[in-house]
Amino acid sequence: MPKRDEPEVIGRRVQALRRERGLTQRQLAEPVYTPAYISTLEAGRVRPSDDALRHLAERLGVEFEELATGRPARLATDLRLRLTEAQRTLALGEAEEAAGLYAGLLEETEEYGLLEEQAAALLGLGECGLDTGDIAAAREHFERAEAVLADAPLPARVPALRGRAVAHYLAGELRYAVYLLESTLDELNRGGLHDPDALLLLYTGAIAPYMDMGAHARAAQAAEFALALAPQAGDPALVARMHRSVARTLLAEGRIAEADASLAKAAEMYRQLKIRTELANCHWMRGYVCAQNGELERAESELRAAQDMLASQRSALYSSQVTVELADVLHRRGKSQEASELLQDVLGDLSSERGAVHSAAAHRLLGIIAEDARDTEAAEEHYVRALSLLERAGAAGDLADLCRMLGDLLRRTGRVEAALDAYRTGLGHRTAPGTTTLGPAPAQPPL
Repeated sequence: MPKRDEPEVIGRRVQALRRERGLTQRQLAEPVYTPAYISTLEAGRVRPSDDALRHLAERLGVEFEELATGRPARLATDLRLRLTEAQRTLALGEAEEAAGLYAGLLEETEEYGLLEEQAAALLGLGECGLDTGDIAAAREHFERAEAVLADAPLPARVPALRGRAVAHYLAGELRYAVYLLESTLDELNRGGLHDPDALLLLYTGAIAPYMDMGAHARAAQAAEFALALAPQAGDPALVARMHRSVARTLLAEGRIAEADASLAKAAEMYRQLKIRTELANCHWMRGYVCAQNGELERAESELRAAQDMLASQRSALYSSQVTVELADVLHRRGKSQEASELLQDVLGDLSSERGAVHSAAAHRLLGIIAEDARDTEAAEEHYVRALSLLERAGAAGDLADLCRMLGDLLRRTGRVEAALDAYRTGLGHRTAPGTTTLGPAPAQPPL
């Protein structure tokens, strides 16, 4: 039962309803209570018992809960049903329409002080922001959801924490994203709060930033834990997301067939769940797998399918990221002009605060295309811009490779000292395979 309002609030509500219905205090009181009691109650000088409120609710033609709290009967149930509809709308890729539904729900939940439903609406708005590429708004909504859930147990706050970490990751702040995920994992595992859904959400979320930072050993371990937790998870969408993320670590280990099989499982689950954005992401990752395996024609087909699905759902940021990987495949297939045009189109949607790693990848590929065309000045400019973006994001593995490419270019054009500086910078970012400067790994779950 929701918390009752204070006596004076209930008193004013009873008086307003009585007058609306044209009843005297005597008519409202009879046959159980006296007019004097009703007068005292309406003045807020007595706290009515449950029996008194039930009598008054029946006489006034309202539900007990509405009289006690001011909330319309079955309000919370209705809001949850509408939250489910908003979630379904978002799952189908209609992020803008879903955002409108969530915004209306947020207004109502704030009006009636329904904290759990308010947090759900804020989480939904955050996910809509991630889908449409409004990273700053997404992060703000996730932060507000955390604040609303401040007194809730940590597992209940995990979706908001994970959302905030993803927003920082997409903004190019890889190290801080990993810090948020790892510190939360550490607190859950050390505190014995072994909630399978919460742990699966965090481990799955950590895989992408680990991979981009060159922390392959941690990515592989996170994938291993995620796979072990999956049978215990109650949310099939989480399991599907896990299969998609785990494919990245399998790929890094050269286990192409297993990666493809993992993505096929995820795709089938998302088809069943009708989560079109995640299904598009499966096509995206399968295209990436095919490209790494040299199956360029199939890679192009998968990436174009992902691009079409994301574009139809107006998922601008994710669509731009897929386009960068499609351009790489096109360049490798000898279609460099088309690749260059695609990259120039999407660079306006990417920046250091919004998709930094893919923005750097776009500049890197434009540099390669420029080198092939013997335009060394343009190539150098693109490599330097990519270098700046990767340094800000902390993507160590990509940085080392890019510094080598820049150094080679500078050496070929006779600038030996500048080339040596680039090589030294690359060596400074090069680490032993699977290691980073992240500090100790978080405590492990009891599997």
